[in-house]
Amino acid sequence: MKNRSPVTRSFNKDSSFRVGFDLFLISFLILFLELAAIRWFPAHALYLTFFTNVVLLACFLGMSVGCLAASHRRNYLRWTPLILVVGMTTAHIVEITSGQFVQNGIDRPSPEVVFFGNAYRMPDLFRYPVPVEVMGGFFFVVIALCFIGMGQELGRALNRWPNRVQAYTINITGSIVGIVLFGACSWLHLSPFWWFGLAAVGLAYFYFVSPVHRVRAKFMVLGPVLGLLLLSIVALASYRIIYNDFQGQRESRQIWSPYNRIDFKPYDLSLSVNLMFHQSMVSRNDKYPAYALPHLLNRDAGRPPFADVMIIGAGSGNDVSRALQWGAKHIDAVEIDPAIYRLGTQYHPDHPYQDPRVEVHLDDGRNFLRASQRKYDLVIYALVDSLVLHSGYSNIRLESYLFTRQTFEDVKRHLKPDGNFVVYNYFREGWLISRLQKSLDEVFGAGNPLVLTLPYQKVMEPDADTADKFTVFFAGNTAALRNAFAQQPDYLLRDDQAPGPNSPNGFMQTARFEQVSTQDQQSSHWQKFGLASVTQPAEGLRIATDDWPFFYVRKPMMPSLSLRGILIMAGLALLLIFLFAPRRTADQRAELRLGSHSLNLQMFFLGAGFMLIETKAVVTMALLFGSTWVVNSIVFFAVLVMILIANLWTLKSKVTRLWPYYLGLLATLALNTIIPLDFFLGMNRTAQVIGSCLLVFAPVMFAGVIFAASFRRTAEPDRAFGFNIAGAMMGGLAENSSMLLGFQYVVVVAILFYTLSALGLFRSRSSAPLIDGAAVVPETQ
Repeated sequence: MKNRSPVTRSFNKDSSFRVGFDLFLISFLILFLELAAIRWFPAHALYLTFFTNVVLLACFLGMSVGCLAASHRRNYLRWTPLILVVGMTTAHIVEITSGQFVQNGIDRPSPEVVFFGNAYRMPDLFRYPVPVEVMGGFFFVVIALCFIGMGQELGRALNRWPNRVQAYTINITGSIVGIVLFGACSWLHLSPFWWFGLAAVGLAYFYFVSPVHRVRAKFMVLGPVLGLLLLSIVALASYRIIYNDFQGQRESRQIWSPYNRIDFKPYDLSLSVNLMFHQSMVSRNDKYPAYALPHLLNRDAGRPPFADVMIIGAGSGNDVSRALQWGAKHIDAVEIDPAIYRLGTQYHPDHPYQDPRVEVHLDDGRNFLRASQRKYDLVIYALVDSLVLHSGYSNIRLESYLFTRQTFEDVKRHLKPDGNFVVYNYFREGWLISRLQKSLDEVFGAGNPLVLTLPYQKVMEPDADTADKFTVFFAGNTAALRNAFAQQPDYLLRDDQAPGPNSPNGFMQTARFEQVSTQDQQSSHWQKFGLASVTQPAEGLRIATDDWPFFYVRKPMMPSLSLRGILIMAGLALLLIFLFAPRRTADQRAELRLGSHSLNLQMFFLGAGFMLIETKAVVTMALLFGSTWVVNSIVFFAVLVMILIANLWTLKSKVTRLWPYYLGLLATLALNTIIPLDFFLGMNRTAQVIGSCLLVFAPVMFAGVIFAASFRRTAEPDRAFGFNIAGAMMGGLAENSSMLLGFQYVVVVAILFYTLSALGLFRSRSSAPLIDGAAVVPETQ
């Protein structure tokens, strides 16, 4: 070997502690910055939310390309702060320039999948001509470039440690610390300034402290300047001014909850979540009738006030305020976002959360329904639409499991014999209303649910644009309300007065109705509505279930927007790999062991399969224990702990034959395919935790042993790790198949990936295993 790489020389000079610390720190930084990027970029570039895991996959791509480029002499880590500055500056510019575009955005008639602001009027194309897919592709490349330098350092650090399994164990330990520390930042509601400030300190170690990196003198000045610029951009992005035509400049207060970036505007008590309007705090003295409508109709149908009330999606307290106004004796207010609840506590003009009749539960609605044993006169879904995905790993949203058939059955069990279930929202598409009607029909009985709209529309067609229709569903004991509408089909509601217990009865006698309806609209303002009929589409609609919880997808399919995003990301990934992966000389290729390419093929499909079983774990635990950030963090933590256990098992048992572990992996994956997602629902908590963890994490254990044993025998740990992460990216793209297959059967795709990885292992049998994981780092160019 003529030219040993600087990576190998540095290992000969460094102490084992220094080498291990570098590996630990870069592993920590990668995962911590990955979580920070997943939170920060979609909160400033709205269109990233249209592609499920674009930021996560970009991070994986950067790490993969960096590991593959570990032997390259150029140090890409030095460029990381500059690329971050460029990416975050661009995101901030997109946020500023796209505000008017988002404000004017409307949905196209009957799209394949419903987002907030996912479509637009044709004239807006001239004001904002960049297609959503191109915008997503740009940030995909920029974020990937941010992680190439860290991935390269990770690959080099893996090369410097002689025992592969031990190196992988250090890597996983650093990742665990990254999850725990970012979880602590979320728990404390720290702003991005602290996230990226901590990351900057970690990067500074590699620039100015670590002896492996020889920083040029000019970077001694440029590095701190870039760090300060990065933090300045983060701080600037946290300060927004709202411009009004005649009121001057108004400031908004930015808050980061564990779920959302929230912009709160004190002057009108409105909240925006990740750049989209979410809710306003509306006093009971306001003329807006929607929150009081269930109580008005209940009174005018001749029923007593609702005494026991559950409100899912209580938000800042509007529905809680109305229930208190109408005489509720006990209210369980369920809200998943603690920051929105705190804002309601501090600023809501009616101060509903201070009332002793209100009990607040900061929890996922589905989880609360399962945990509570109380019966209610009224259960409300209060404008339940989170606007955000549950995690960066899957297509489900925070509220996805609230609209499945099984959840509606849970709601029904919580109702008293004369109780009502009310769901209202701006559902945007007629087929969403049709799907909800069909779901409630199946659970409460055909013809039981009643539907009303404001403004009134007698027939709701599945292909209609209903973005401006406030739609209300009543289910449960609806006989009294149905009889009232049978006697008087038209209900009158004053829209010039705040609705309340003293409002006139909307079911007026015919003579009085004719008198009111013919009055001059300048002196009397009345809104008329009645029951609406809902039409089902000719092709039929699949209702949402725990296995297929995609309420906002019209039919089992991969939407064209997702397909275009996949193609763009795949093409850009191949381009980056081609540009950054080093080329081998003929002599270097000749020195490589026969079969190492096949081993990389095995690593690639191991990564693809593992991404899918991790996604399955996240989804299953969200269903069983709630779609909260705490549950997500525990799942990621548990997965990494299982990998640590697998590493220890590999070190202690000296695993040589992998076929028993492949059999165990495929068998446990088959069980995950056979046993439905909701199998453990209804069991006592101990049995539920033990049973679900055994089912979900057993494949993780087998896959971890297979990877550790295979990684142990590789002569090129940087390339093997890079191919494994590239495979994880492919698995992330394949996760979109869940919208077609459902989450239970997406495991079949994981079985396919692991079968291909076994074939890759079979092809590499001619490659002799390395003793105790020792390896010689190959020569570099």
